[in-house]
Amino acid sequence: MSFAKTYSAQTHFLKAKIVTTEVDLSKGLHAFSIVGLPDKAVEEAKDRISAAIKNTGFDSPKSQNQKVVIALAPAGLKKEGSAFDLSMALAYLLAKEKIGFNPDKKIFLGELSLQGDLRPITGVLPLAEEAAKRGFQELFVPTENAREAALIGNIKIFAANNLEGVIRHLDPKAILDGPKKFSLPLQPRTKPEENYGESAIDLSDIKGQQSGKRGLEIAAAGGHNIALWGPPGTGKTMLARALADILPPLSFEEMLEATAIYSVAGALENSLVTRRPFRSPHHTSSYVSLVGGGTFPKPGEVTLAHRGVLFLDEFPEFERRVIEALRQPLEDRIVSVSRARGSATFPADFILIAAMNPCPCGNYGSKEKPCTCLPTSLIHYRKKVSGPIADRIDMWIEVPRVSAKILSGKNESETSAEIKKKILAARQRQKTRFDKAKIKIQTNSQMNSRQLEKLAPIGERERAVLNAAAERLGLSARAYHRVIKLARTIADLANAEQIEENHLMEALQYRPKEIMTN
Repeated sequence: MSFAKTYSAQTHFLKAKIVTTEVDLSKGLHAFSIVGLPDKAVEEAKDRISAAIKNTGFDSPKSQNQKVVIALAPAGLKKEGSAFDLSMALAYLLAKEKIGFNPDKKIFLGELSLQGDLRPITGVLPLAEEAAKRGFQELFVPTENAREAALIGNIKIFAANNLEGVIRHLDPKAILDGPKKFSLPLQPRTKPEENYGESAIDLSDIKGQQSGKRGLEIAAAGGHNIALWGPPGTGKTMLARALADILPPLSFEEMLEATAIYSVAGALENSLVTRRPFRSPHHTSSYVSLVGGGTFPKPGEVTLAHRGVLFLDEFPEFERRVIEALRQPLEDRIVSVSRARGSATFPADFILIAAMNPCPCGNYGSKEKPCTCLPTSLIHYRKKVSGPIADRIDMWIEVPRVSAKILSGKNESETSAEIKKKILAARQRQKTRFDKAKIKIQTNSQMNSRQLEKLAPIGERERAVLNAAAERLGLSARAYHRVIKLARTIADLANAEQIEENHLMEALQYRPKEIMTN
């Protein structure tokens, strides 16, 4: 036999593609080539698999007078990474008739060391999901990736430490020394852990700032974006970090979605993302790191924050290009990245928290300390946050300085657990309303204008109040609709069936103040 094929897979943006590994051997002077648009990591696999095969007890492909051609199909798909190593090594040994097994319905993933050990790879979860969807029955992965892969049902996951273990499992007679019968351990189905641990910051730990806490409660209940502005040291960062812990827990489907993103990005620390993501990139972060991209587009911070929170501290200090790039994800909850070698659409459904000072020195408008900023620097600072970005942020809340009397006094504010109960109740009211209307959305902030008319009707009196305020404040059509969505969330927190005047008035007071807009 001089030909054999096995199956592997790779991620393509956030999706998975099944890759067929074909090996053809022919007589002649030694040559070893890999075709199918391989990148540098795939090209270098020739040396890795040759050494791994030799150190497992077989003749190295490079020690034979033969022509070895490995084709990775489909040929038009760019092959990236080292996940094909195991599949290529097994296909070679199968073509050389050193081992014998039926490769159908089996997927092989893993990077090989020179000694033959299997090293973990990224993106295993979407690969396992695609393999199960395509009817494959067995998936062989490095031991470190096994728990992640076992999140997917309908496919057997085998955890392997090295090439030798995989060969002994597939063909016990191939290696003479050692046990005559050997089976790789079958990985049990991974289940999400119930214990999430204690939160680092509880809202009751923050003294004062009741308006900020109220804003977080509304933002969490309806999925609204929020901006916190005020002088330095007033608790903006603490408030932001407390938000992730009052959000509803992730469903299992959302856990899989978030885990797949982190796995592809190589940022997965455990086998499963069980908590809402909280991403806090530094204000010197580049456009690509925030939005995503690169020669071959990869997800950025807005996608890593999917289903969670994106906290941008010192918001105006980010490059203007970076801030403006938030327009699409804040509006459409996706981000489209186009490059010369490919384009991709990544999910970006997150709650934005933007924290900022009123000016570069932080003392503009303060009665205690004078502002030392030049007029030109003040104008430049405010222009960083354009009108379209300010329009997409539902709530602008001042976080003022807290007096020493309040700081030294006893704190009797609600805990995060108490506030979370109200948020869960408000989310359930929204779910009931959306299910009744047969609409597949989760929060009030996701309603479009047509859904808004049906699910958030306003009485004539309330409409007159809103229209008068819209004329006075110069609200855009987008801001007008966002006020109604916000009022609907406030009504849900109050367990009110209809949007009332006081709900609208509270929603209107959260529109951006002149002090923070250009």
